[in-house]
Amino acid sequence: MVLQGRRSLALWGGMTLAAIARLLLLMSGASARLSRSVEIATPVTSLVRLEEGFWLKKLGLSPYAGSVYHGSPLLLEIIGPLGANSPILFLLSDFATALLIILIGKRLSAARDHYTRLLELPIPSQGETLDIGEIAALLYLFNPFTVFVCVGGSTSSFESFVVCLALYASLEGNAPLAAFAWVMASHFAMYPLVLLIPIASALCCGPDKPRSKIFRLKSSESLKSSTNVQWQKLWSFILWSAVWSSCVLGLCNRILRHDGGLGEMLRETYGFILTVKDLTPNIGVYWYFFTEVFDFYRSFFLMVFHGNIFCMIAPLSICFYHRPIFLSFILMAVVSTLKSYPSVGDAALYLGLMGLFTHELSDFKYAFLLLNSYICVAALGPVMFNLWIWRGTGNANFYFATALAYAFVQTILIVESVNSMLRFERGLKLTIKTTLSSSKKDN
Repeated sequence: MVLQGRRSLALWGGMTLAAIARLLLLMSGASARLSRSVEIATPVTSLVRLEEGFWLKKLGLSPYAGSVYHGSPLLLEIIGPLGANSPILFLLSDFATALLIILIGKRLSAARDHYTRLLELPIPSQGETLDIGEIAALLYLFNPFTVFVCVGGSTSSFESFVVCLALYASLEGNAPLAAFAWVMASHFAMYPLVLLIPIASALCCGPDKPRSKIFRLKSSESLKSSTNVQWQKLWSFILWSAVWSSCVLGLCNRILRHDGGLGEMLRETYGFILTVKDLTPNIGVYWYFFTEVFDFYRSFFLMVFHGNIFCMIAPLSICFYHRPIFLSFILMAVVSTLKSYPSVGDAALYLGLMGLFTHELSDFKYAFLLLNSYICVAALGPVMFNLWIWRGTGNANFYFATALAYAFVQTILIVESVNSMLRFERGLKLTIKTTLSSSKKDN
């Protein structure tokens, strides 16, 4: 009872402090400066651009006139009327995402304990005050990237919320809700389309578990039943995805019925992301490369750059289909590294989800190096941008070097996370084989 009280105090006390930090920054006027930061606000996620699109629509023009706004028309209807009160919506979105991470963590903890008992292995002790979901939620809320994105008014906060909602609904086996959240996430940002496989895997096979060949080492009927695939949930998810997609597109078409309809929306949202028309500097690598490339080769390199993401999906899904939440974390990290308009909001989400795997990634290497690298990149990015754009004492290479370092750090994080999970599963398999050999000798 005392332990439960301490956990509640630590969790809710931490969430209160996170809320106070955001409110203090909002009252200090930091949002005006952060909303102009290219690391936080991209052409797709900027609140300033959204407000301009809303005013264009109020004037009877297309919100996409002038090539300023490139987001969803639904966000215009949700956030646009709030005006100065919109930061409160971003704050609520952050804490709703944290609550979903807590619920996801509870499901993963319950599944891990369940499969550990079935495999007759010792259950890891919960020495810490908080469970993995609560730790991950606090990591998400106190991550400076999350705080700056919330205060700066980036719509990445809403993307993170619907992504986490899709993952939680899939773990609960709620196909309609999972389909709705996945469709909304893909509609807001396009790149969550890559989460189709982990969401489908979670619906069909349940939360993260060891590989099926590890279960085959045991002959228990309960182990065999725990690996059953529920295909009806997959078909339900596909059906509901089609229904929700039709509803979203129909609603967008109604909103833009006098402004070009769906064709205009698709050109200015998905088309804008895929063609990389805006070469405003950001923490990605597209802007520098496509500033230098000849127009004749532009289409070819666009296909190569975007294809890199989809080339990663198949091998990672084959390797981690049995761990859908971990697969989602890895795919979101890959997308953050290779997308055309990245922001620190993308890193905020996958770093929060990474906290759900403190047990599996316990032998993670280079943690100290990566932590300091993220801090250095976060500090150097604004400095190099200021030297280049405002002071004129630097050039584009200064800022692009920071973007390359950021991509390198994320690549190391992805590779080492995958290696750590593979080492964990090899160790689990070896432990079971050793246990079986010992039991046979005793008999």
